[in-house]
Amino acid sequence: MMRMQRLWLLWTGQPCLCGWRQSRRRCHGLTLIELVVIVAIVMTLTIIGIPAYDKYRENTRIAQAVVDIRTIEHDILIHEGYAGRLPDSLNEVGKESARDSWGNTYRYFNVASGQGNGVRRFDKLTVALNTDFDLYSLGRDGKTNASLSNADSLDDIVRGRNGDYVGVASKY
Repeated sequence: MMRMQRLWLLWTGQPCLCGWRQSRRRCHGLTLIELVVIVAIVMTLTIIGIPAYDKYRENTRIAQAVVDIRTIEHDILIHEGYAGRLPDSLNEVGKESARDSWGNTYRYFNVASGQGNGVRRFDKLTVALNTDFDLYSLGRDGKTNASLSNADSLDDIVRGRNGDYVGVASKY
């Protein structure tokens, strides 16, 4: 008999077993205020999370560009060891179509021959970054300038001091 009463109570909704609001007849769902509070919490977490995620993605792209530049640098130095000279373009080391995380091709400039698809780079004191070759990514904005002090160059990923530094130009 007890089992039948429980089934009847479940079928008719009396008493309420749903855990939210109780009334004599049926269970109520969320109130409008509860729904607004839930939406506010979700929006707050989203507002906090999106910038953090964007920063994470940008740092990942920068790290990938640094790894790519180091890899291309290695290929260039191997070419120099075999050929006795630096390549005049990235085409000679098979990296002419290499693209950075933002979709731009990597730039290369051979200082000795003046050849390549890039330009010679200078730091904020107009001192050349490298004496052998310049290798860099245009960064997020896809723009660059020969001087690292220019606003277009601040987000570039550069190789400096003949390979002792590879990273963001604004930190050089």
